[in-house]
Amino acid sequence: MKEGPDIARIGTLIGDPARANMLTALMGGQALTATELAQAASVSLQTASSHLSKLQDGGLITQRKQGRHRYFALADSAAGSLLESIMGFAASRGHLRQRPGPKDPALRKARVCYDHLAGDYGVRILDSFIAREVIETDGENLAVTSSGRQAISELGIDLEKLAPSRRPLCKSCLDWSERRSHLAGTLGKALFQHFLDNGWARRSSESRAVLFTPEGERRFLSLFPL
Repeated sequence: MKEGPDIARIGTLIGDPARANMLTALMGGQALTATELAQAASVSLQTASSHLSKLQDGGLITQRKQGRHRYFALADSAAGSLLESIMGFAASRGHLRQRPGPKDPALRKARVCYDHLAGDYGVRILDSFIAREVIETDGENLAVTSSGRQAISELGIDLEKLAPSRRPLCKSCLDWSERRSHLAGTLGKALFQHFLDNGWARRSSESRAVLFTPEGERRFLSLFPL
């Protein structure tokens, strides 16, 4: 009898094209209805419900009810990191579903990866932090330095409030478009929320793209120099 984690089951769940499209739609970090996910997967509502049931049983998504409506979201940050890593691996091997289209430049520049910033700007944050010794790395693990705690505090991020979380403070996440790592973890989430709360950027209503205002972009680039 074979022992150990059953990666075949996860691979089968993610490998179905319709379910893969649903999971990609949920990478925006927002909860979506079965109807919205059916549209994203180009399947009927009945077929979508079957797929969603399988994804939920497999621990990849969760659902919650609000009134008469049911909403679906990724189960947790681990599911988001898994999907982004698979996207990065697929892109690095040339497995791209279509040629770049009009919307792709915005997605490559800045997009949502579950609850943190990805794309060129997401990678820029991590590169800038490492270059300025705000974050130190041994190649895989990330940690905020003593001087870095002060620098992050000056950005308006309270690290003490982030510490109690069961999620890591800093985590590298393979970026599918840049094919390098961007910053995830509770710090990555807090920074992204900081940009939104201060009006520097907003989510696109049509895709996972994050759109910066001219002033927001100026502030972002000044805070994260390369």
